[in-house]
Amino acid sequence: MFQQFKNIDTAFKHIRLFSLAFLLANSVICLYALYKTSQVLKAGQNKIYVITNGKLMDALATDRREKLPVEIRDHVKMFHFYFYSLEPDNAVIKAHTTKALYLADATAKTEYDNLDETGYYSGVQSGNISQQVEEPDSIQVNIDQQPYYFRYYGKLKIIRPTTITTRSLVTEGFIRTTIASDNNPHGFLIERWKILDNHDINLQKR
Repeated sequence: MFQQFKNIDTAFKHIRLFSLAFLLANSVICLYALYKTSQVLKAGQNKIYVITNGKLMDALATDRREKLPVEIRDHVKMFHFYFYSLEPDNAVIKAHTTKALYLADATAKTEYDNLDETGYYSGVQSGNISQQVEEPDSIQVNIDQQPYYFRYYGKLKIIRPTTITTRSLVTEGFIRTTIASDNNPHGFLIERWKILDNHDINLQKR
């Protein structure tokens, strides 16, 4: 009889151990299923549907912060391109500077006004001067806190009828997020813009 009780006790222990293992396995499976379901739901929320030419197409939404440094660098690059790329044509000068001033605050307008008052733009026209901004050497961006700080390192080429002058161009400023528009596609505004260095580094005769 005691042996029978012992066998029943052993069987009960085995059943209890099996039940616990089964319960643990079910818990793991349920937790994994919940995790995968939340991932699928999250991915579904990031999906955007776009209608193009009457056809429904899907696109994937991403966190803007991942692309923020790239967007800021392009904004800064385009501002310097428009502000400094000039030709001996009043229409070109006006078109470029207008585009640049949409991308920055009053500090850029002040610099433009100073150049205009000193006759810089009229000198470009009367002297048949072309001014070109080369591809920037680098654009440093800090996105740790807003407004975002940047520093631009580049070169400016001034082409006159008899000479080509290359000047350094180092500026800094801050980027504030604003509303995107046709005139400001990235939705950024350059603030507190300052020119740190703009001296001649090379003079070449033509």
